[in-house]
Amino acid sequence: MNFAIIGHGKMGRLREKVIIEANLGHVIHVCDVENPDRMADFTKDFRDIFNDPSVDAVIIATPNYLIKDLVVKTLDSGKHVFAEKPPGISVSEVKEMIAAEERNPGLKLKFGFNHRCHDSIMMAKKQIDSGEFGKILWMRSRYGKSVDESFKNNWRSDKKKAGNGILMDQGIHMLDLLMMLSGGFDGVKSYCSNLYWNLDIEDNVFALLKNKSTGVVASLHSTMTQWRHLFSLEIFLERGYMVVNGLLTSSGTYTNGDGKEILTISKKRSKPPLATHPEEERFSFSVDNSWKIEIEDFIEDIKNNTPVNSGNTKDALELMTLVEMIYENGMN
Repeated sequence: MNFAIIGHGKMGRLREKVIIEANLGHVIHVCDVENPDRMADFTKDFRDIFNDPSVDAVIIATPNYLIKDLVVKTLDSGKHVFAEKPPGISVSEVKEMIAAEERNPGLKLKFGFNHRCHDSIMMAKKQIDSGEFGKILWMRSRYGKSVDESFKNNWRSDKKKAGNGILMDQGIHMLDLLMMLSGGFDGVKSYCSNLYWNLDIEDNVFALLKNKSTGVVASLHSTMTQWRHLFSLEIFLERGYMVVNGLLTSSGTYTNGDGKEILTISKKRSKPPLATHPEEERFSFSVDNSWKIEIEDFIEDIKNNTPVNSGNTKDALELMTLVEMIYENGMN
């Protein structure tokens, strides 16, 4: 397959590197207004990509506010689309992309939520789906980072370009995982705050989410005033629990200093109040395969003309609907 990439910053370069090193296809065009240092033919006019019949699929790795228009134009030019998260900056934008997808039924549209493809997450979901541990009772999640004054010069600090703050930037990944594991949420209680950076975006989101049909409740804290990088996802079930501590990322700063992603699974516990966990197992992962798995799945869906099962527009609409509910509730 022949790929083109629109947006050649950190994510565009990462996607290009994976495609080339894993021999998943050929990157024959890159379009970017600011980053000409690259491996394939460079252009500053995305119409060069749309007008090239040899391009099979386009990866969109631009600032958030550009995603919707580029997705729509790419689909209407007859090419498959892989777009980085978030899926636009509003529910209305997702609906515009769905309309473009519907009028181009032979094309695939996938959004990049690579956290679903981390080995620890996939193993946890497999164990949950097995039914061995019973139903999920509740979940607790924290995802945060440290930023400095230079963040104010980043497009992510501009609400018009980013759509909003830390929830849209990073917390949306954790929110997507919570939804994937729980089946979704239709109840929200939340608080959004901006007590430190004094920008027009939030620097903290605290949310309680409820699936009213199953009763599952999940907590989410998304923050950029944590002064360290941290990823923690805890899942408590009827007959045990699972905890993912640390996450393998391109920055290498979310693994608690050990360079590993650790999944802890406990099947039994002793009697309370001094409970111990004699059957607690730990699984560690030191290689991040998520980027490769995502692109491989995208390519297979194209080649086999199968539906996009993960990161599709249904997922995108449900996710952005919940994001808007969190903002609406949290800023009142």
